[in-house]
Amino acid sequence: MPPLRSQIRPGLTVDIVQKQDQPTGKLTRGIVAQLLTRSPSHPHGIKVRLTSGQVGRVQAVVSPAPGP
Repeated sequence: MPPLRSQIRPGLTVDIVQKQDQPTGKLTRGIVAQLLTRSPSHPHGIKVRLTSGQVGRVQAVVSPAPGP
């Protein structure tokens, strides 16, 4: 099950699946810039925009954001 919205925040490193990669399940790793899904959960994953500009649904959180 993909992570909940409460588990995702800007600065986290995550693996996402982009729209064009959904049939193959190919994952893209990046840093969350913005959360695009407003609901607390989504069956296919919370949609985010990465710092690279790529948009996709979070499948896994890789590492927490660095602390102060």
